[in-house]
Amino acid sequence: MSSKEVKAGLKSARDAIKNKEFKEALKHCKNVLKLEKNNYNAWVFIGLAASELEQPEQSQTAYKKAVELEPEQLLAWQGLANLYEKTDQWDFQVELPNVYQKLVELYTSSDKNKCYETISKLTNIYQSDKEYSKLAKVRLLLIQVKEEEGVDRKELLQLWQQLTKLLSDCLNGEVQDKEIQQYIITAYEKAMMLMDPVPGEEHKKMSADYVKCLSKLPQEDTKMKEACESMLSLYPNQSYPLEMLCSHYLETGLQDEGTVSCFSRLLDLAPSSGIGHLGLGTKALQEGRFKDAIRDLSQGLKKTSSSTGWCSLAEAQFKMQRYLDSASSCTQGLTLCVPGDKELRVKLLKLKLEALVRSGGEEAADQALETFSQIPDAEKDPVLVALRGHAYLYKGQVDEALKVSSELLASNPNLTQALVLRGQAHLVQGELQLAEESFLKAASQSPDCGEYYFLLGRLYWDMGEETRKDRRKTHTHLLKAAKLDPNLGCVFRYLGHYYREVAKDHARARGCYKKAFEMDNDDAESGAASVDLSMEQDDMDTALAILQSVIEKATPGSAKWAWMRRGLYYLKVGEYQQAVSDLQAALRADPEDWVCWECLGEAYLNRRSFTAALKAFGKAHQLQPDSIYSVYQAAAIKQTLGKFREAAAEYLQVTAQQDYVPALKGLGECQLSLAKGLMEDCRDGGAIDLIQQAIQNLFRAVELRPDLSCLWKLLGDACTAVSSVSPNRAQVIMPAPLAGLDPNTQSPTLNQAQTLKVGERCFARALQLMSAVPSLWYDLGLNYYHQSSLPGPTEEDQNSSSLLLEKAQQCLKKAIMMDSGNHNYWNALGVISMSRGLENFALAQHCFIKSIQVEPNNVVAWTNLGTLYLKKDNIELAHKAFKIAQSLEPLYVNCWIGQALIAEQVGSYDAMDLFRHTTELSTHMEGVKGYAYWVCSTLLDKSNRDSTLYRYNIVQMNAVSAAQVSLSKYTERIQSDPDAFIMLGFLNEHLQLKRQAVQAYKRAVELLQSMSSEEALAFALGSYGRALCTSGQSEEAVRVYNSTPLQELSDLTGLALSYCREGLIPESISAYERALAVASSEKEKAYILTALALLQHRQGNLDSAKTLLFKCSMLKEPIPESLLCLCALGLVHSDATLAAAALTELLKQGPASGSVIEQRCLLTCSLLALQGNYSAVQREASRAVHSNPGNPSLWALLSRLVPQYYPRKANGGAMAGHVACLSSMTLGKRALLYSGVNQLANGRHSGEDKHRNALKTMQRAVMLCPDDPATWAGLMAACHTENTSCYLSGSAPCRRGLEQTLMSVVSEKVHNVEEIERPLAQTLEGWVLQQAVTGLMLGGQLEQAEALCTQVLSVSPEHPAVTLSLRQVQCQRLLLAGGDTVLPDSVLEQLNATVMMNPTNLGGWHWLAEVYCSQGLLVQAVMAYRQSLQIASQLGLHSSQVSSLLRLALLALGPCMAGVPGNDWTNMTAEATTEVLKLGSSSVALLFQALFQFVTKMAARETRRLLERLAYSQDVPVTVVQVASWYLLRHLHSKNDQELMNVLLQHAKMNRDQRLLEFHSLLSSSSA
Repeated sequence: MSSKEVKAGLKSARDAIKNKEFKEALKHCKNVLKLEKNNYNAWVFIGLAASELEQPEQSQTAYKKAVELEPEQLLAWQGLANLYEKTDQWDFQVELPNVYQKLVELYTSSDKNKCYETISKLTNIYQSDKEYSKLAKVRLLLIQVKEEEGVDRKELLQLWQQLTKLLSDCLNGEVQDKEIQQYIITAYEKAMMLMDPVPGEEHKKMSADYVKCLSKLPQEDTKMKEACESMLSLYPNQSYPLEMLCSHYLETGLQDEGTVSCFSRLLDLAPSSGIGHLGLGTKALQEGRFKDAIRDLSQGLKKTSSSTGWCSLAEAQFKMQRYLDSASSCTQGLTLCVPGDKELRVKLLKLKLEALVRSGGEEAADQALETFSQIPDAEKDPVLVALRGHAYLYKGQVDEALKVSSELLASNPNLTQALVLRGQAHLVQGELQLAEESFLKAASQSPDCGEYYFLLGRLYWDMGEETRKDRRKTHTHLLKAAKLDPNLGCVFRYLGHYYREVAKDHARARGCYKKAFEMDNDDAESGAASVDLSMEQDDMDTALAILQSVIEKATPGSAKWAWMRRGLYYLKVGEYQQAVSDLQAALRADPEDWVCWECLGEAYLNRRSFTAALKAFGKAHQLQPDSIYSVYQAAAIKQTLGKFREAAAEYLQVTAQQDYVPALKGLGECQLSLAKGLMEDCRDGGAIDLIQQAIQNLFRAVELRPDLSCLWKLLGDACTAVSSVSPNRAQVIMPAPLAGLDPNTQSPTLNQAQTLKVGERCFARALQLMSAVPSLWYDLGLNYYHQSSLPGPTEEDQNSSSLLLEKAQQCLKKAIMMDSGNHNYWNALGVISMSRGLENFALAQHCFIKSIQVEPNNVVAWTNLGTLYLKKDNIELAHKAFKIAQSLEPLYVNCWIGQALIAEQVGSYDAMDLFRHTTELSTHMEGVKGYAYWVCSTLLDKSNRDSTLYRYNIVQMNAVSAAQVSLSKYTERIQSDPDAFIMLGFLNEHLQLKRQAVQAYKRAVELLQSMSSEEALAFALGSYGRALCTSGQSEEAVRVYNSTPLQELSDLTGLALSYCREGLIPESISAYERALAVASSEKEKAYILTALALLQHRQGNLDSAKTLLFKCSMLKEPIPESLLCLCALGLVHSDATLAAAALTELLKQGPASGSVIEQRCLLTCSLLALQGNYSAVQREASRAVHSNPGNPSLWALLSRLVPQYYPRKANGGAMAGHVACLSSMTLGKRALLYSGVNQLANGRHSGEDKHRNALKTMQRAVMLCPDDPATWAGLMAACHTENTSCYLSGSAPCRRGLEQTLMSVVSEKVHNVEEIERPLAQTLEGWVLQQAVTGLMLGGQLEQAEALCTQVLSVSPEHPAVTLSLRQVQCQRLLLAGGDTVLPDSVLEQLNATVMMNPTNLGGWHWLAEVYCSQGLLVQAVMAYRQSLQIASQLGLHSSQVSSLLRLALLALGPCMAGVPGNDWTNMTAEATTEVLKLGSSSVALLFQALFQFVTKMAARETRRLLERLAYSQDVPVTVVQVASWYLLRHLHSKNDQELMNVLLQHAKMNRDQRLLEFHSLLSSSSA
């Protein structure tokens, strides 16, 4: 073989690889191998080339061949490693660690860096594959190499630390290799040896990691302890090694002195360490210190969760009888229990079962049964089966429990658990003897079990009083149970019961309860008993300590007993806020405890939280309706809050159940307070009733407790309260014993003086009981003072009054001697000293000043002092005193009255304003009379009507109404003041209160007749007569006027007016003539002459009337009233010339104001209507409104005229009525009717507007004016309109059957109108009858309509309008009887005669014309229409003329449209419509003209113009628009004008005219 060829081939292969010609390289290598089969380099080059050509299998084979040839050569191994790294093939990856391992061996001696790099790669592979043994070996190899290389300690330390970190993961696995564990220990030890400094932070951390590592190695306990001790020696303040040691001791269960010391050392270093507490708790459990065990274990488990810890805690809680807590701990332990620890799991389940059973309750029993089912082989354990039987027992399944006990006893007769189960079952069934036998047998079988003795002791306690007292039974067994098991808290609870109830040894009972509660903090009964006994023994500190300990541990909604007791304690000691908080917490636990609610109410009440207290007591009463205490306290709170009426109602609830003295007292106080409130408002009648009730209730209380001074004092107050009312009102029914009569006699009715005397005796009785109370002397003195103030006309009465005043003075002096610091006593003494009968002004002044010195802010004393100075005419000092009083209390009315009296005395204009202010503050008699006097004086002075002062004081301040209301109260209280009644009558006249004015004047006359004032009596009689005349009592007025001297002009004119209204015209003329002789001025004479003219006209002397009126106009001082009468005279007699002349003269007198403007406007409109200028009527009224927009009368007049003379503007008329309503309440009532009539004229019904329509308006009018027959008639018309609109729309009417009801209402109201309005009212009644008949006919109720007419005719046979209505109904019935009935000529003649009976009835002529039309008698119909037109023209009825003309035009249009030949009908149509348009614009007339044009010239342009004018108009009724649109569509269709038809159809769509659209469809289909 030639070596040269081999070398050349290898060189060529190397060059090809360098040039990346890998295929060429393969060729060269194959050639070399042909020459030399085992050439190492050739195989390596093949592996490299094949790898680059992505032929891994060939490359692997080549590299392996090279390795076989030269195993110690690096090149092939490196290539193989590169191939495996580059190729992601699982078999390559498996081989890669071996390759790395070989490379490490080869690099160790050749290339250290590559060795380290390869070791790093190998480490990563082993770590990812978790081959920790190989990982440890390779890392140890690395460390060895590094040591051989001689690296420094720091690098070696890092390597050992890295090894510990790399191997730490293997300790968390389930399977641990001892070799690896040794490697880890070695690594930690080597690392710790290399660390510097020692001790140090790095060393401490490494030591902790070493200890943690050792703790995971169970077989290295010794090393772990040594490591911990070593670490503790170096780092004594570190708790970690102690925690590890303690954890080890806990897991192993080792408990000796060393372990306890370890736990204690740990807690010294870390007091919050959970492990330390768990260790001590476990030790305490083993030693039987269960309370300490619970404390330590609970604290430890808060930090460290441990299944064994929870198990230990459950055992300790079980031992302390905290069974629910024990069950809960078992549940926690079970959740943490690992699956492999089956023994611990079963232990926890058994403990949980027993704990649940012992806790009792149905819910716990269900959980116990579920727990039983989770215990393996539980059915084989008789103890567990017995526990299941107890669970059945708690669920109420006694038979199941007995069955379980029987089965257990059958298999094991001496099983104590089965015996106890059977005893418990018998106990539930009430078989106490059998239960005793079972418990005794169980106790004999287990004499060391304290529970069984407790069961016996409890049984004996429950068996009754006899066994309780038998010490051998209850007491002996309970003591034995306590001795055997000192941890049974329930034993000590029953021992406490025994010592408290039987032995009466409260000290021992308290100790037993305390011990029971210490053992079980959830034992509320023991805790509550312990606290109660401590409080009974005044050991409040102990009680509070117990309560505090419970409350601190309590969760929200628990420990009710503790919260409530502490709340009651705080309530007792006065800490009300804390009491409220505690009682609220108690209620969170039991919101249905009514006693707790009452306690909370008490706490709120003492805290002055009245609203909250009221709610609390209300809740208590809701929960316990039988508790009167809650109702009483609620009433007392309402009384405190001033809600006397509500309080009285609740007091009555209490007193209705029983005679509860506090409730009777509170009821009397409330009724007395209510009475005082009514008296302040001068409602004396109601006040007396309440005082009477208060006396009755307080007397009931006094009968029950006559020893209570406060009740007698209240009775005295009630009796004294009658002093403020009018004497004739003060009639009180007094209980007979109080009145000094026999109790069996009937209760007498006492007058004011007698009632005050009873009050005196009541105060005296109160003083007998408590004579040292100064307020009682004060009350008695006031009673004497009020008695002295009663009216007494005789000298004997006056002497008695002085004696009473002296007694009052002595009583007040006595009160001041006892309490000189009370300003009220000084003030009262001053008032008494000032009184008539004593009039010791010096003493009074001294008392008032002394009262002010005692209390500087004393408004009453300052006011009284001012009154004293005013009485002594010292104006300046009085003013100063009143001024100071005003500054102290601006709302005190008396000081303002004093200032008003001063202003009145000095003549100031402010007097009236001051008096007005007093009436606004309160009702005081002096202020009321003063203000009324000033108002009447201002009203009597007619010269100041336009002054600013008058407008402010009278108009703006609504003085007349205010004074009238105040004076009414005054006269209710003081009924002996004739001046007040005269002023009241005067004010009532101004307010149009006629009946009240008559009553006031009558009372004034009655009072003055008993006096000697002739002048005042004459004035009162004149006023009385005037009021009688105004109210319509003319006959009585004549009598009253004749009783006067008849020397005054006002009396003579009043008498004349009364004669006139009584119908005695001659006497009236005679009286006026006497008045004319007395008249002193031209103006007075003019008025009298005008009145005489009116009387002459009434007698039919027209010329005499005109002469007198002309004579009036010729006087030097003419009056507008005479011209008004003259104008009215011309209008009444249709003398337009006279009316126009008088009106012209009237207007020359200059601008008018007030009601005169309305009169002139009304006369002008009437004249225009008389002249036939109807459109000008509305314009004239509108002009007056625009000139005087603030005059509501003109707005009402406009609204009244529009529907009669210009109905097309009815919408504006309705708005005018609305404005009048808003402007004036007085005129608004009538204007509302006018507004409704306008809406009727405009056709405004609810179908168009649900809110603004005639029906709604008329309903409001009826509500405001129920006595006005016109409003009821308007309501009938509105209902008729609604029904008509329903008929037209095809819907059923909603207001049928109202006609007769409304007609009867109108008839009733007509009889009550005044005589002067009677003719108009009767006309209205006739119209209502016709309206009712029309409504019945429209509804098809012809029989009812006929019966109605017959009924009216039976009362009024000569009633043409009713006869006509009857004939209309009868005719309608004839026409409906047959479809084409022809009426005989005799019937038509009878109908014609009926209409002629009442020729002015235009509706009758229209109806007759319609009958003629129905019979085809068109000529007769035309004649009827023409007759109605003539009558309407004669009567000046504009709307009736329009109606007749339009009906005539419609009648004529029919033949025209039917094509009847001749010009008569066409001329009649044109003539009628033209006349209508002359009277005013009319859309219906324009429609008739358009239809006439359509008939005569259908295709003409004028036809389209007329129809379009109506079809597209906005101010035309909808019906007119629709009819015009209908014919316009026919016109356009005939001309085939598609464009205009589209416009019309679009307009119809906008207006929702569905009928026109349907008509277009019909036209289109017919033409197609």
